[in-house]
Amino acid sequence: MPRYWLMKSEPGSYSLDDLERDRNTCWEGVRNYQARNLMREMRTGDLVLFYHSNADPPGAAGIARVEREAYPDHLSWDQASRYFDPKSSPDEPRWWMVDLRFVERFIRFVPLAELKAHPALAGMLVTGKSRLSVQPVDAADFDTVVGLGREGS
Repeated sequence: MPRYWLMKSEPGSYSLDDLERDRNTCWEGVRNYQARNLMREMRTGDLVLFYHSNADPPGAAGIARVEREAYPDHLSWDQASRYFDPKSSPDEPRWWMVDLRFVERFIRFVPLAELKAHPALAGMLVTGKSRLSVQPVDAADFDTVVGLGREGS
């Protein structure tokens, strides 16, 4: 059975439009230990709510699927990369990434305010104060958000 996740991206950096165009991407640059550890738990086939953060408004835009399980983020070894970390190396990688594939764009964007107002979603991390860019989502919450996104205006 797949597990479910929410992954945040600033649409000015990488949006669902970008993922749809590219079809798949590596999710590099995560530099938070808790988010990194969660990505290391992801398995091929897990489903992801693609969430636009630092947007007006922020919210869920669609669905992606994990295509490749966690592997070392090679950009942490590249001194020219903004993701460079001198404490990470190929022999002892500190940071990891996964590959995502585009699955679906919601008929309508589901803003954070709506997620927060929905009684069934009160337990979702994103509706609280969590700023984590990678979050686990339980199956019922995932289904509720997908239902909201698919229902149209």
